[in-house]
Amino acid sequence: MAIRTIVKHPDPILREKAIVVTKFNANLHKLLDDMADTMYDANGVGLAAPQVGISKRVIVMDCGDGLIELVNPEIVEHEGEQIDYPEGCLSIPGLRGEVRRHQWIKVRGQDRLGNHVELEAEDLLSRCAQHEIDHLNGVLFIDVADKVYPVSPDEEGE
Repeated sequence: MAIRTIVKHPDPILREKAIVVTKFNANLHKLLDDMADTMYDANGVGLAAPQVGISKRVIVMDCGDGLIELVNPEIVEHEGEQIDYPEGCLSIPGLRGEVRRHQWIKVRGQDRLGNHVELEAEDLLSRCAQHEIDHLNGVLFIDVADKVYPVSPDEEGE
């Protein structure tokens, strides 16, 4: 288990557009493993590579149904709107926001071996995927929230 340090706002890497992954090798596998360990250790539901200081288009998520790894993800379809869940971020502790997200999305990307994959997501998983893909484009939830408010330390976690 390798826990990486989570980069905090206003670190400039959080504002960069992450680089497309072209090498599906042991380094990528280690990054994915470390990101999952880091996310679980921080009690998060999603983590993007820029949040651990790596400018690569890589995300991990687990909204309760098991680990999902996506490399070079992009939203290719979407429907509906939701604002049901307060949104937080491991890189912005102490804040939550009300963010309008698509209710349902289809994401295309690759797995750790470079195989093409598709994911259909709704509700919390849809929100999480959109949040993490935003990170890959240098967008933070505080940029797109209708309302941002502080939370106490015991309410932390994503």
